[in-house]
Amino acid sequence: MAPFWTAGAWTLLAALGLLCCYSFTWCEASRTSGTTSLEKRQEQGPSSLERVKRGWVWNQFFVVEEYTGTEPLYVGKIHTDSDEGEGNIKYTISGEGAGSIFIIDELTGDIHATERLDREEKAFYTLRAQARDRLSNDPLEPESEFVIKVQDINDSEPKFLEGPYIGSVAELSPVGTSVMKVTASDADDPTYGSSARVVYSVLDGEKFFTVDKHTEMYQFSVSEGAALGTPVGRVIASDADMGENTDMSYLIKEGGELFKVTTDVETQEAVVSIKKSLDFESKRTHNVVVEAVNKHVDPRFVDLGSFRDQTIVRVSVSDIDEPPIFTPADGTTMEVQEDAKVGALVGIVTARDPDVKNKPVRFSIDRSTDQEMIFHIDPDSGAITLGKILDRETAGWHNITVKAVEAENHTMASHSVVSIRILDVNDNAPELATPYEAYTCENTKPGQLIHTISVVDRDEPQSGHHFYFTLAPEASNNRHFTLQDVKDNTAGIHTQRSGFNRHEQNVYFLPILVVDSGPPSLSSTGTLTIHICGCNPVGEIQSCNATAYVMSAALSPGALIALLVCMLILIVLVLLILTLKRHRKGQRMAEDEEDMRDNVIKYNDEGGGEQDTQAYDMSALRNLYDFPEAKSCDSGPDIRSLPQWIQASRVGGGAEGAAAAATDFSLFKGYIRKKVEQADADLSVPPYDSFQTYAFEGTSSPALSLSSIHTLSTTSEQDFSYLSDWGPRFRQLAGYYAPGNPEEEGS
Repeated sequence: MAPFWTAGAWTLLAALGLLCCYSFTWCEASRTSGTTSLEKRQEQGPSSLERVKRGWVWNQFFVVEEYTGTEPLYVGKIHTDSDEGEGNIKYTISGEGAGSIFIIDELTGDIHATERLDREEKAFYTLRAQARDRLSNDPLEPESEFVIKVQDINDSEPKFLEGPYIGSVAELSPVGTSVMKVTASDADDPTYGSSARVVYSVLDGEKFFTVDKHTEMYQFSVSEGAALGTPVGRVIASDADMGENTDMSYLIKEGGELFKVTTDVETQEAVVSIKKSLDFESKRTHNVVVEAVNKHVDPRFVDLGSFRDQTIVRVSVSDIDEPPIFTPADGTTMEVQEDAKVGALVGIVTARDPDVKNKPVRFSIDRSTDQEMIFHIDPDSGAITLGKILDRETAGWHNITVKAVEAENHTMASHSVVSIRILDVNDNAPELATPYEAYTCENTKPGQLIHTISVVDRDEPQSGHHFYFTLAPEASNNRHFTLQDVKDNTAGIHTQRSGFNRHEQNVYFLPILVVDSGPPSLSSTGTLTIHICGCNPVGEIQSCNATAYVMSAALSPGALIALLVCMLILIVLVLLILTLKRHRKGQRMAEDEEDMRDNVIKYNDEGGGEQDTQAYDMSALRNLYDFPEAKSCDSGPDIRSLPQWIQASRVGGGAEGAAAAATDFSLFKGYIRKKVEQADADLSVPPYDSFQTYAFEGTSSPALSLSSIHTLSTTSEQDFSYLSDWGPRFRQLAGYYAPGNPEEEGS
C-alpha cells in the first residue's frame, strides 16, 4: 500500500501541550505562593536528603502575552537565602527589558511586567539578577542569569501561505484523485497547547471536492542560533504492507535550500535537520515539503497509484540575542590626508543590533591594535578621529580593530578590522640619490657625457614622480660643464670645453638644483664632484692628481674587514715579539745577577816557582773587561788576553821581553788598585776572585804543591761529595773534588 502520513503529529503536539501546561502550572503555583523550589521541597515533608545551601533560588518565569490589565503584571520573585527579612538587601536586575519592560521591587525582589508583550514578536527575555548590601552597595552573591518566557495565547488566525490556488484534474478521474495541496499556518506557538492547530474544510463545492481534515501539517521550532546539522524534528509515514514492502525513503520537494532530510533505517522516520544558517529577523517560518516513497514497488500494481505521499513540515525560527553586525561585514577601508590635524574625522563605522528590538550599540577600539593611541572613536556614533599627527613616511597604513557591543548587554560583542590608508602630502624635498663623483680626462672633448644623476623622494604622489633638473644659480655661468634634463627623472652632465689641466685645477664642484612636481613644489641643492684625471691615448683614466683612479673606488665591506684583520694580526705579532725580547732580557739580567765571577783559570803547564814571573799571563784575570788604559799602548795590537807562551813568541826575548813584562806588571798593579777602590766604595758589589792553579811549583821551591786540588787521592779521609748538593754555583768545584778512576790520576 502507498504510505500515508499518520496522526502522529497530533499526538506529538498533544504531548507537548501537556508538558507545557504542566510546566506552566508548576511555575504559576510558584508565582502565586511566592516560594522557591527548595522551600517547596521542604514543605513536602521530611526527606532523607539534606537541603544544600546555595545563593540564588528561583524558577523559570512565565508571563502571559497580550495582557490588557491596568496594573503591572506580576511575573515572579527572586530571592537569596541570605535574606533574613531585615530589609538590608537590595535586589537589582539588568539585561533585556530591565528597567523598561520589567521592574523589580528592590526590597522584596518581586518582578512585574509594565508593557503588553507579544510572543510572536519576542518569545523570551534573558536577564541577570544581583543582590547587594543596601548600605555599602557591595554585591552579596555572584550575578546570576534567568529567563522570562512569554506564554502563548490563541491570538493569531491561520493564514494560507499562498493563493489563490489554481489546480486542474483530468476528466473521468477516479474518486480520491489528489488535485492539489493547500497550506495554512498559524503564528501561535505550536509547542504549547493547540492554538496553532489548523483544521481544513471545503466551504463551496463540497459536492465535487473534499479536503482531508486529518492532514495536519508537522510543526517544529528551532533557535536561529542552532548549529548546522542540528535535528529539527522527525516525521513518519505509515504503510499497511508488511516486511520489506514497508521500507521507505524520504526526500525534500520544497525548502531544500535551508533544510535536509535523512531516513532513520531502524525507525523508518524522516529526520529533518538544518542545512544552512537560519535568521529570525529575515524569515520566522519555513515550510518544508517532505515526500515519502516506497523502496520496493511491485510492477504488477504500478497502475494502482504513485506509491508516494507528501506532507508539510512547518519550522518556526525562535529569536535569540545576537551580537551587533558591522556593515560591511568584511571590514572597512578609510583614507586620511597625512597633514590632517588632531581631531580630524577619519571615517565612521556602522553596526546595528540584528534583533527585533534593535538595541543601541556602543563602539570602542581594541588598544592592542593601536597602542600609540593614534585614533579615537566616538562610542555612540562610531566616528573615528585622529589622536596624533600622522607621518606617511613612517607608517603608510594603520590596521585597527573596532569592537561593537550592545549597550545593555556587553557580552554580545563583535569585532571588525578597519584599514586606514595615509594619503601622501608633498612634505619631503627631492635629493640626489648618492653623493655623486665624476671623473673625466684632461683632453676630453666638448659635449661629452661624463655622468648621469638621479634623485630620490620619500613622498609618493598618486600621479607619480616628476623631477626637474637645473644648475644652481651660482653655477649657471660656469664655462666648464652643462646639465641636460633627460625628462625621465634623470639628468646628464656634459663637458662644455676641452683642454682641462689637472695641475691648475684637478677638482670642480658643480651645484645642481632639483625640483619636484608638488604641490607644493619642493627643491634641494646637491653637489656633483668632478675630478680631472690623466688618461692614456685611448681615453682610459690612469691617475687623478697623482693618485691611481682605482684607488678612488670605495672598498667593499669584505675588503675592509680583511684589511682590518691583517692589521690586527700584525699588531699582535709585534706585541708578541716585543714581549719575547723583554722576557729574554729579563732572563739575562737574572743570570748576570747570579754570576759571582768565580772564574777558574786552568793552565796545562807548570809554573817556574815563586821566582818565575814569566810562567803565567796576568792578563787572563781581566779578559772579561775592556780597559781604556790598555788601548793607549802603542806597542801594536792588544795581546794581553793571549796566554804567556803566545806572548813570549811574539814579543821575543832579551831586554825587550823584560821591558814588556815590567810594563804588563805595572799595568796590572794599577788595575788591581782601581778595582779595590771601586769595591771598597760600592758595598753592594760582592768581591770577584780569580782562582789560579799550578800543577808544578818549579825547581826553585823546596816545598811541594800547595794546590788543594792536587791533595785529592785515594788515601784522603775527606769526603767532598756534599758539594754537589749546593746547587749550580758549586757544580764545577764539585767536579774537581769528585773521586776519579786510577787511570785518570796516573795520566
